[in-house]
Amino acid sequence: MDQPVTDESRRADKIRRFSLAISLALIVVCNAIIVAGFRLSGFNLDDLVKTPDLFNAKQDVCLRLTWQSLPGANEPVRLCSEWLNLSDPNGKPHHLQPDTKLKKGLDGQYYVDQGVQADYRLLLLMLFVTAIIIGGVRAKWFLVNRYRLRLESSDGRGASPAH
Repeated sequence: MDQPVTDESRRADKIRRFSLAISLALIVVCNAIIVAGFRLSGFNLDDLVKTPDLFNAKQDVCLRLTWQSLPGANEPVRLCSEWLNLSDPNGKPHHLQPDTKLKKGLDGQYYVDQGVQADYRLLLLMLFVTAIIIGGVRAKWFLVNRYRLRLESSDGRGASPAH
């Protein structure tokens, strides 16, 4: 036996459809804001998460050697400052970054000091995305509740006698 469609079930269906439409619209809008934020900020995600580019004598060809004074060394040390990475298809030369820190190992060779490399741009990027997501969820909650109240108030007005 079919149950009759009540005003309450119709209202619930309208709210469900409205909630779905708002969800889809906010997905598009929030993603557009995130993409626009990436473009306007100038962040290059490849630069944010890549490891430092270092010369590897087994797979690279050194193009330029330079002498650099390093802490703990009595004399300047000869380093490869420009090289071609044979596994890199673009063929552009790679350069030793000026902020690269080197340290002397126990064997007397110099190695790159990886240390702690904090990059707060990635943290800011994650906070921006989180803020957009939270803003979208709160906007959906607000709009759906406002729509629900409007439906309930219009149903109440239609049922009340006119003065």
